[in-house]
Amino acid sequence: MKKFALIASAIAVIAVSAFGAGQKDSGTIKIGTILPISGPVSAYGIQTRDAIVLAFEEINAAGGVLGQKLELIAEDDEANPEKSTNAFKKLTAQDKVNVIIGALTSKCSLAITSLSQAKKVVQISTSSTNDTVTDAGDFIFRACYNDSFQGQVVAKYSSETLKAKTAAVLYDISNDYSVGLTENFRKTFESLGGKMVASEGYNSGDKDFNAQLTKIKATNPNVLLLPDYYNTVSLIAKQVRAQGMMMPLLGADGWDEITNNAGDEALNGFYSNHYSPDSDDPKVQKFVASFKAKYNQDPNALAALGYDTAYLVAAAIKNAGTATDSQKIRDAMAALDMQLVTGRIKFNEKRNPVKSAVMLEVVKGTDGKLTTKYAGTVNP
Repeated sequence: MKKFALIASAIAVIAVSAFGAGQKDSGTIKIGTILPISGPVSAYGIQTRDAIVLAFEEINAAGGVLGQKLELIAEDDEANPEKSTNAFKKLTAQDKVNVIIGALTSKCSLAITSLSQAKKVVQISTSSTNDTVTDAGDFIFRACYNDSFQGQVVAKYSSETLKAKTAAVLYDISNDYSVGLTENFRKTFESLGGKMVASEGYNSGDKDFNAQLTKIKATNPNVLLLPDYYNTVSLIAKQVRAQGMMMPLLGADGWDEITNNAGDEALNGFYSNHYSPDSDDPKVQKFVASFKAKYNQDPNALAALGYDTAYLVAAAIKNAGTATDSQKIRDAMAALDMQLVTGRIKFNEKRNPVKSAVMLEVVKGTDGKLTTKYAGTVNP
């Protein structure tokens, strides 16, 4: 995975540079993006960036937008809110963009939404699921569902499909994403008749979770919720299994890439996600085939969201009839109704898409390697 990621990163940088190198004189539409190309969740940022590049290449090959090519200017925030802010200032002051795709993580998006609203920059996050991301104002959108829905999906699946009566959670108390998922899972799980028997926290960067897990083990929960990103979840899962706890592990879209970063400890794990690459939907099949052909790896859910977001941005600019009037682009974005890789995207009054979620199970493939299989769809 790391080798492929590095190759993909290099290819994407070349592709992005190529957009800018030969097209500025003839006029291009500059679109900014702020993503973690390096750092703890770089697998998300690289694939998202690469998928946007793929979409822009397809759009440009088909004639571009309003007779112009789309030019992507990618900034790396390393999943650091301060660096997200610096990237925003650079993109708006130096590059003069009026549309930004990003940021990727909720904490980074929240660092710049007020700035986007104040400057009337159309900001659309590919994957920031925290409920409050779009609260800053009407210039802020997202292509993914939010944590309220995602927490409900996981709770409903654990109660109705896994038949869990009791649940425990181990979550990052310093991460808005983790906290939001925990709160929404608890609310729905209890409304369905379940009982939360343990709730333990940790701080970002922690490596040893044994003390919290010992307390959780004593409550003997039917399921254990781990609402964090794949790198931390893989560490926790090893310690869960080492303590002899074999209950199903639950997560959300932050688990995407877990199959490339964990071992058998992730088996009997279930998580909500934005799409399944195994879908027979022609749009999904085309995207997966195109991404694999270009980057020699399977696209994760963040890539699918990046790809969809690129097409949303292109459609909004086209429908607005202008690449420079951000108010008209905003209005056109709000009116979109498109069937894309991750489903139908039509924005509600809070500029959140109303869309379904899929549940995936971590399993072993015929080659003995970890993979996922479709485990169900939950509709809003």
